Amino acid sequence: MNQLESELIVEERLQKLLAQAGHGSRRACEEFIVQGRVRVNGQVAQLGQKADLTQDTVTLDGVPLASPEKLTYLALNKPRGVVSSAEPQGDRQTVLDLVPAKVRLYPVGRLDLDSEGLILLTNDGALANRLTHPRYNVEKEYRVLVKGAPDQEQLAAWRRGVVLVDKETGERVRTRPAQVRREEVRERVTWLRVVMQEGRKHEIRDIGATLGLPVERIIRLRLGSLLLGDLPAGQWRALTAQEVRDLKGQGGFEKEKPASRERPRKPQTPKTQSHNSTSKAQWPNPKPKASAFQSSKRKQAPRPKV
Repeated sequence: MNQLESELIVEERLQKLLAQAGHGSRRACEEFIVQGRVRVNGQVAQLGQKADLTQDTVTLDGVPLASPEKLTYLALNKPRGVVSSAEPQGDRQTVLDLVPAKVRLYPVGRLDLDSEGLILLTNDGALANRLTHPRYNVEKEYRVLVKGAPDQEQLAAWRRGVVLVDKETGERVRTRPAQVRREEVRERVTWLRVVMQEGRKHEIRDIGATLGLPVERIIRLRLGSLLLGDLPAGQWRALTAQEVRDLKGQGGFEKEKPASRERPRKPQTPKTQSHNSTSKAQWPNPKPKASAFQSSKRKQAPRPKV
C-alpha cells in the first residue's frame, strides 16, 4: 500500500456498508450484526464495528460484499494535438492513451485539441462534478498567448465579461467576470495570465476573437487548488494525499456553498435618536382609552326618579 492509499482509507460502519450493498435498511442490517450473521476478515462482527471494503473482507451469511472501485487521482500535462476525451477518437491520441491506468478514468476540466496543460483524471464522480459545475465557482488559471498588445480597454472588457453568441443555440451569453493581467510583452505577441470560474467550450478563444486578440496558445496552470507545476508535457503523476484532501474540501472546498442567485439584502441602518428627540418611545405611555363597555356606561341617560 502506498502513502496515498494509506492516508485515504475510509472506514464505515458495517450497517452502512450492508445497506449500500442492497441488504436492506440500516436498522435491518444492524439486526444481521446482532444475530452474528456478519463477519469481518473471518471474525464475527460486533455492532458499531467499522470496516474498509478496499482492505477488509465483510461477509453476510458467508457471502462477501463487493469491493467498491478503487478511487484514482492523476494529474496530466496534456500536450497539443491530444484529445481530452474518455472515448476513442479515431486515429487521434486521447489523454487516456497517455496513462497506464487499471481502472476507468475520466478527464476533469477538458481542454480543446490545441490547448495544453493540466487535466485531472479520476473515477471519483462526486469530485469531478464539484470541480466542473459552475455553481461551485472553482477557479481555473491559464497562460494565454495572444497576437498584438492588448490595451487597457480590451483588458477591462475581458475582466467585466464579454457577450458571446452560442454557436449551437444562437443565444447571446455574457461571460463571467475574470482576472486578466499582462505577464509578458514581446514584439508581436503578449502572454496574459487569466483566472476564470467557468469553462465553456472554446470560451477563451472566442473572447479573444471578439476583442480583436486572436489566441495562439493556451496553457492551463491550475484547477482549483491543484497546480501543474513543472510536470513535463505528456507526463502524468499521482496526486498526493494532501492534494486530494484539498480538492475534496478539507481545506475549505466542501464548506464553500454554491453561489446563490438571491440578491443580497441591503443592510438595515439603525435609527439614531438625539437627547432632544421627541419620539413616542421616550414619552410615557398615554392614558389608556376607555373600553367600549365603559364608554357606553357613561353615555347612558340617568334613570328617572320614581
